[in-house]
Amino acid sequence: MAYVVSARKYRPKTFDEVVGQRAVTNVLKKAIEKQRLAQALLFTGPRGVGKTSCARIMAREVNRPYLEDPDADLSFNIFELDAASNNSVDDIRELIEQVRIPPQIGKYKVYIIDEVHMLSNQAFNAFLKTLEEPPEHAIFILATTEKHKIIPTILSRCQIYDFKRISVKDIKEHLKSIASREGIQMEEDAFYLIAQKADGSLRDALSAFDKIISAVGQDQEITREIVAEHLGILDYEAYFGFTDLVISGDAAGLMIQFNTWVDNGMDIHHFIGGLASHFRQLLLAKNSSTLEIVEVSEAIKEKYKKQAEALPNSFILKAIDILTHADLNYKMSQHPQLLTELSLLQILENFTETKKKTTDGKHALIRSSAVEEKKTYSPTPAETKATDHQPNIQENNLEEKTRKNPPENPVVSAPPKGSGLKSIKKLVEKSQNNGSSYQNLREKFTPAEFMKYWNEYLDMLYRGNDKNKFILMSKADPKVEGETITLHFESEQEVASFQPVAENLLKFLKKHLRNGHISFTTRIVEPKTVETPQVSYYTRQEKQSRLIEINEDVAYFIKKFKLQ
Repeated sequence: MAYVVSARKYRPKTFDEVVGQRAVTNVLKKAIEKQRLAQALLFTGPRGVGKTSCARIMAREVNRPYLEDPDADLSFNIFELDAASNNSVDDIRELIEQVRIPPQIGKYKVYIIDEVHMLSNQAFNAFLKTLEEPPEHAIFILATTEKHKIIPTILSRCQIYDFKRISVKDIKEHLKSIASREGIQMEEDAFYLIAQKADGSLRDALSAFDKIISAVGQDQEITREIVAEHLGILDYEAYFGFTDLVISGDAAGLMIQFNTWVDNGMDIHHFIGGLASHFRQLLLAKNSSTLEIVEVSEAIKEKYKKQAEALPNSFILKAIDILTHADLNYKMSQHPQLLTELSLLQILENFTETKKKTTDGKHALIRSSAVEEKKTYSPTPAETKATDHQPNIQENNLEEKTRKNPPENPVVSAPPKGSGLKSIKKLVEKSQNNGSSYQNLREKFTPAEFMKYWNEYLDMLYRGNDKNKFILMSKADPKVEGETITLHFESEQEVASFQPVAENLLKFLKKHLRNGHISFTTRIVEPKTVETPQVSYYTRQEKQSRLIEINEDVAYFIKKFKLQ
């Protein structure tokens, strides 16, 4: 017996056997039962999701109620046309001629036109009238993966059914069922890996399944590693290990591992999508309720949950953003491997910065907690009595050190009432606000110090590609008079344009010059005029005379060679 691929061998024969399209099949079943069928239907959706299979099932089911023999041959009532290879006007005219002939058995003739978007405009126009007013015995089912390519006049004459991508879980269960029937041993994670690789297409999943069985055989148990090797993809463990390298800050290990995979034939574009998907799963694993959305086995879910605990939400979101940009720029890049390597280093740098901020925040909480403990401590009566007659040498030394080296961010008020994390957070916020406030500071500054930070702000505008504000400030010609900065503009319009810049600029200068009393004043000045040099215009004769004055030999050449 000849070998039959799984996609054909296990093609559904009833609506109940169709995988992952319950919403569409339920509507079609009810329409047949209640005899409320449209005569023109359009099945649209991604490849390999069951459009043609549903069309063939429907072509058989519509005639079942009108047959005495339920097993009667209905092949003469079903006509299939592949529009990819039969897309001319003549092909459609031939179809229209056949439509006029009524069926020999049953009530309906069903015409299935696959890849209908491939028809030419002339063929579509020839088909319009028949599609709008078909004979009572004719039903047209059009199938396409690209609905946007079909002309609106055809779409308006059809009842449209949208087929969705099949979920990973549905594909996994279907593969598991087929493996059970075929007596094939396969790990749960191996099914998931094939289903994810298929990207919503059941036909692609079955093709990958057949490929692996052909390579390995039915006697050996198929593991996740075997599937990853034969499909040329990375399995879950590879992405977990790669993320561990990010967590450990191992840039060299990151580059070596990535280049090893590339040398082994890994598709870089697929890797970008796979790593982005991995970080998405980690984000979902942060919450027990969203963890259920992650379509993997329970053992892998636990691994996602464990690794997610080591990664802040902000880092995961930034990593997904970096990989999304890499994915968009991949096809346009002349060096896709370099693009990907730079993206990976950006992810590593982002994690390092996020980790540093988190660590600094924890240290601040610890310091504040210690301050709170010291502030709230009250000695017992016995301790007070014991220390009344003794000088506290340690406290005196501490006071002396504090006078010589005052703390940068002193806590000037007692900690908030209550205990626990909330009170510590309030204390930290208050101490930070007191330390970073510049409104009450009034340190003197020189014009040179002012110009240093003025130019620094100009540089920030330039690097931020804010050229209009940069040009406006470059012309302002600031003059420092104590704490008042006079800015010079050439018109009221320039003054108005400066207003949106003024607030942030003022904050920047006050903070860096440590003076909260700096203010701006503006002055309108006359535009600078540029003197135009006077230009003298000479006739040809005047030019000739001038040249002869400069050099008498010119006259000799003019005469000798009869020059003009």
